[in-house]
Amino acid sequence: MENFNLLVQDVSGFVWNKVLILLLIGTGIFFTVVLKFIQVRKFGEGYKRAVKGVNLNGESAGADGMSSFQSLATAIAAQVGTGNLAGAATAIAAGGPGAIFWMWVSAFFGMATVYAEAVLGQLYKKRVDGEIVGGPAYYISEGLGKNKFSKGLAVFFALSCILALSFMGNAVQANSIASAFSNVLSIEPIYVGIPIAIISGFIFWGGTQRIASFTEKVVPIMAGLYVGASLLIIIFNFSEIIPAFKMIITGAFSPESVLGGAAGITVKEAIRFGVARGLFSNEAGMGSTPHAHAVAKVDDPSHQGAVAIITVFIDTFVVLNCTAFVIIITGGVGSGLTGITLTQFAFNKILGSYGGIFIAVCLFFFALSTIIGWYYFGVANIKYLFGEKGMNPYRLIVILFIILGSMAKVDLVWNLSDLFNGLMAIPNLIAILALFKLVKEVAFVADKNKE
Repeated sequence: MENFNLLVQDVSGFVWNKVLILLLIGTGIFFTVVLKFIQVRKFGEGYKRAVKGVNLNGESAGADGMSSFQSLATAIAAQVGTGNLAGAATAIAAGGPGAIFWMWVSAFFGMATVYAEAVLGQLYKKRVDGEIVGGPAYYISEGLGKNKFSKGLAVFFALSCILALSFMGNAVQANSIASAFSNVLSIEPIYVGIPIAIISGFIFWGGTQRIASFTEKVVPIMAGLYVGASLLIIIFNFSEIIPAFKMIITGAFSPESVLGGAAGITVKEAIRFGVARGLFSNEAGMGSTPHAHAVAKVDDPSHQGAVAIITVFIDTFVVLNCTAFVIIITGGVGSGLTGITLTQFAFNKILGSYGGIFIAVCLFFFALSTIIGWYYFGVANIKYLFGEKGMNPYRLIVILFIILGSMAKVDLVWNLSDLFNGLMAIPNLIAILALFKLVKEVAFVADKNKE
């Protein structure tokens, strides 16, 4: 088993470090150029549409899909998770403060990619068993021509997505919650995992309406609390803000001048870990968030594309940046810690022992919302493969993985999740690149209609 785990780790490393970084960044640059910096041109529109749709009182989501804000909240629920608390810390520990700069770069280009994904999700959504569904499996099989190749590619994506996110990915999220609470409150992981499974199951069986209601309320609150607390720490240490920026910019191009040559971190390492962790966090190009954007009730596909741009901005330039600056400002760089332990260390420096508890609570809501979001992304793929008859077995398997994942950290599960996360991106990128003319047409027709 250990040899198999090492093999999976090696293959996953190759897929992410040699193939996907170039593919994902290249795709983002391509759409940025083809769509004439759509992430800049449509940013204001996306912000207005996102803010306009905020409704904490709840808006019914049903067979016709979700409101634009509910789709945005569901997408952010999946994007803003353990990666925002642990991913930034891992990138800084492995690539130095300069890795954050390369996270910004990957997110900027990723905003163009996610626009394309959301537009295609809207164009190829369909009604299955009375409900609106959509996502890469649908625009791959329909958009690339109804043939054996496109069908096979769509099936490969659907299976990879279910395995990567709904099963193994949710086991990882549950494990993160259980570990965080075990560290600060000495609770047995299983006693954390079972309540998570019960809460998740209650939401799962409530269907799209309950999922939408959950995400539109929890996401703004959880993000607001975390960002608010982080900003307070940053403001109280305002004299360190400019030095932190300098460390990030200098470290991006000369890590040794920030950390010293003994740290052994090069520009290549800063780029590698910054881009990889950034893409893993914001999921642009991965093929996950189009499932949420596809079901938004909008007048024009371009409208949801503009909203999708905001999800990447919130994930990276707001939430993930908060983690990064708190770590740098509080002296976490060079502490020898990594992951969620480094984030807890940074908050403990200011909030004392309450810092660890605060991060554990934040991680609970971040990871729980990701579990709900990733479950929902799997729904469209289960319906694509099996129809409604696959739903109850699917729900039960997800709940089983949540319970098992909470009990012990299994390296193989983490590595398999990383591998299938990478594999599911490949057919999605093939499709959005092949259909770029359609995305371009939608974008520029929307521009003309606006004139």
